Amino acid sequence: MKITSLLVLKCNPEGSDPIILANATDVSHFGYFQRSSVREFIVFVARTVAKRTPPGQRQSVQHEEYKVHAYNRNGLVALGFMDDHYPVRSAFSLLNQVLDEYLKNFGESWRTVQADSTQSWPYLEEALVKFQHKTIDSVLERGEKLDSLVEKSSDLSAASQVHVQDLIPLCIHQFAILHMHLTAWEAFLSIPFINIYIVAWD
Repeated sequence: MKITSLLVLKCNPEGSDPIILANATDVSHFGYFQRSSVREFIVFVARTVAKRTPPGQRQSVQHEEYKVHAYNRNGLVALGFMDDHYPVRSAFSLLNQVLDEYLKNFGESWRTVQADSTQSWPYLEEALVKFQHKTIDSVLERGEKLDSLVEKSSDLSAASQVHVQDLIPLCIHQFAILHMHLTAWEAFLSIPFINIYIVAWD
C-alpha cells in the first residue's frame, strides 16, 4: 500500500482553479527523469478533482492503478493519491485528520489565500511517511508473535524451528519489498510459503 501524495487545496466558489495550500509528494519510486512530470501531473489532477468535488462531499477517482480520494469541507479540500490497495475508509479517515490539523494550525486564514503555497507543511510531510509504513509496522508486530507461535508449534521439529526463527526477519524484509504489489493480507499469507521454500531448500 502506497501513498504518493497528500494535498490541501482551497476551492473558489466562482469556479476558478483551486489553490494549493499544502503539498507533500513522494515520487522516489518513479524513474529520476519521470519525477518532474509526475509532480506536475499530480498537481493538475489534484486541481481537476478538487474542483469537481462539491462542498460536503467525498469522492474517489480511479486512474490506472491509482485512486485519487478527495474530501471537500466547505471549500477546504484534502486530497490523496493512493495505490489501489489502500483501504478507502482509511484514506478518508486520513483526509479528515489532515483537514482537522490544517484548521488547528492555520484557522480560517486559508480563505484569503490567493496563490499557491510553495512552503512545506511539516505535519503533511510527516503524515505522508507515517501512514506509508503503518502496514509494515503492523507486520513487524505479527513477526514477533509468529516467533512465539513457532516455539509452541507441534508441527515443526526442533531443527525446523531454528531455521524458521532465523528466517522470520528475512521474510519480514521480503514483505517490505512485496507490499507495493500485494495487499497486506496477501503479503502476510505469502510469508509461510517463503519459509517453507527456504527450509526445504536447506
